[in-house]
Amino acid sequence: MLFSILNSRVWNRPVAKCDVHSACEEAGRESALSMAALERSRTVLALDVGGTKLAAGLVSEGGELLESLREPTRLDTGPQGVTRQLVALAHRLLERSALPVVGVGVGCGGPLDTALGLIKSPPNLPGWTDYPLTRRLEEALQLPVWLDNDANAAALAEFSFGAGRGCREMVYLTISTGIGGGLILGGHLYTGKSGNAGELGHIQVVYDGERCNCGGQGCLEQYASGSSIARRARQLAAEHPESLLWQLEPDPAGITAHTILRALEAGDVVVRGFWDQTIQYLAAGVSSVVHTFDPQRVVIGGGITNFGEWLFGPLRQQVARRTMPPLWQGVEIVPAELGDQVGVYGAAAVALRHLEAGLAGARPPGEAPPAPGRFS
Repeated sequence: MLFSILNSRVWNRPVAKCDVHSACEEAGRESALSMAALERSRTVLALDVGGTKLAAGLVSEGGELLESLREPTRLDTGPQGVTRQLVALAHRLLERSALPVVGVGVGCGGPLDTALGLIKSPPNLPGWTDYPLTRRLEEALQLPVWLDNDANAAALAEFSFGAGRGCREMVYLTISTGIGGGLILGGHLYTGKSGNAGELGHIQVVYDGERCNCGGQGCLEQYASGSSIARRARQLAAEHPESLLWQLEPDPAGITAHTILRALEAGDVVVRGFWDQTIQYLAAGVSSVVHTFDPQRVVIGGGITNFGEWLFGPLRQQVARRTMPPLWQGVEIVPAELGDQVGVYGAAAVALRHLEAGLAGARPPGEAPPAPGRFS
């Protein structure tokens, strides 16, 4: 952590010999108290950028969410207008903070160029083509700003503050409208050569399957994301008029993943078979991840966790069935802990990771060197 480095560099330096031992002991106690106060006082600003909402928060180095704000994203104002929204949210929080803010973390859907701080045309942010969000925010806030993919940020957050605490090898899967992921390997976020590692929704689970928006075929996202579950459920309802889906939602267009959960709870046999198949798709993807990365823990977040044991019980069983015993042994599949604030915690974790790496004199593993002239 950031303050373990500060401790080693500043507060744990050798104490000179002193004739009056009590005076030296008192000085040591004062140093320890000062260090504790400093650790409590360090804060980062976190900005979570989405196509429907913006969220901002102040987070302590220890992971305490001190303040938070959110508001709808005004996409019609373009990247400059949304940046003004972010800056306004940031200033509102900075005005409230009595503690020093030392940096800003930003989480945003990809594709991104994190080294240059560019947003590169994400599907949920139309018109944001090579937009220099990091530079714009640094100019407005006069603070160092770091950008990362929102799924990577969420993985860091769960690893640092949530369900991944206490392990060094963790895979994070977020399953909502789509499927994203992040990889913690050896205690560090792994981002790959281009910064885009962890696109776990695009593991191919059906070799000749449905075309995906990514250009691939048979991707996990096409079978187990919230939107694909709803789409497949509408097809199921059309083929099985005896299903309870019609009673729960007479308008097929209104069938969602939540409708499937209600039908499962009501004992719908047709929907149970559909859900078992969905679990098989998801288990194929998770088993591939376990075989590839050998994690201690697989953390699953997003709206799909509302299925509770309808999800986790059969998923654990099917992943165990599909995975080589030595690799499966000791693996935990658990729900994420940070809920709908994971975006804010994630952005904070991005900033804290860079601050820690800066104090240690090294970049976070997997990260490209900063661009010339970049604020760091």
